[in-house]
Amino acid sequence: MDKTVVTGIHSTALIDPRAQLDSSVSVGPYSVVGPHVKIGAGTTIGAHCVIEGHTTMGRDNQIFQFNSIGAIPQDKKYAGEPCELRIGDRNTIREFCTLNIGSPGDTGVTSIGNDNWIMAYVHLAHDCVVGNHTIFANNSQLAGHVHVGDWVILGGFTVVHQFVRLGAHSMTAMCSLLFADLPPYVMCQGQPAGARSMNFEGLRRRGFSPERVAAVKAMQRALYRDDLTLEQSKARIAELPLSHPTAVDDIAMMVEFLAETSPQRGIVR
Repeated sequence: MDKTVVTGIHSTALIDPRAQLDSSVSVGPYSVVGPHVKIGAGTTIGAHCVIEGHTTMGRDNQIFQFNSIGAIPQDKKYAGEPCELRIGDRNTIREFCTLNIGSPGDTGVTSIGNDNWIMAYVHLAHDCVVGNHTIFANNSQLAGHVHVGDWVILGGFTVVHQFVRLGAHSMTAMCSLLFADLPPYVMCQGQPAGARSMNFEGLRRRGFSPERVAAVKAMQRALYRDDLTLEQSKARIAELPLSHPTAVDDIAMMVEFLAETSPQRGIVR
């Protein structure tokens, strides 16, 4: 890559000539960009960042100083395979985050969607899949193979065990420790985390109608209020579209999430 073409490259930055950077990308002092990196238009890279591996970033991302992006996974089984890190558009990644590529033991890809807000000292391990519009507060830590749905909010110092899934619109309190799947809409707290409520305020802010919120309340009763087993809860939730026809998609998302939860992992209760 010719630095004279990309005008936003600081003179102290080290950009491998094989890296593919849009001409509008800016790279701050002392940052390093490796040979297999691709960065889309409008993205800014702060000072002292290392972006390596088979890493692809989309448009208009803002990467603050002192980030490690695309390093090999913290997995002893990794043997140099060309795994990937894919980052979408309009993400903000604050200081001192570590985002690793995937591993051959899974899909080989760690992925982050669009419009996510990732605060300082966040760790995303290999093969994590993050959706869109999420917020990860400072020191959130995700082990390998964690899946995070859209609009999830992680409180500061949240720790998520490997292979755990977090459903869309869920939320964790500060210092939560997740060993089980967190269903959509659920707010949790504790070590280990227990369900506390549903994310009603978040749903209202995102435009959920009163009828859709009522369906979420009905799912809350089935999962947490009426002393049902998980199988009984799933059966009751599957019948809710009859009484809540405007929330069919919301209910379907919960039904699908619960169907994919393994008995060994279970859900946050």
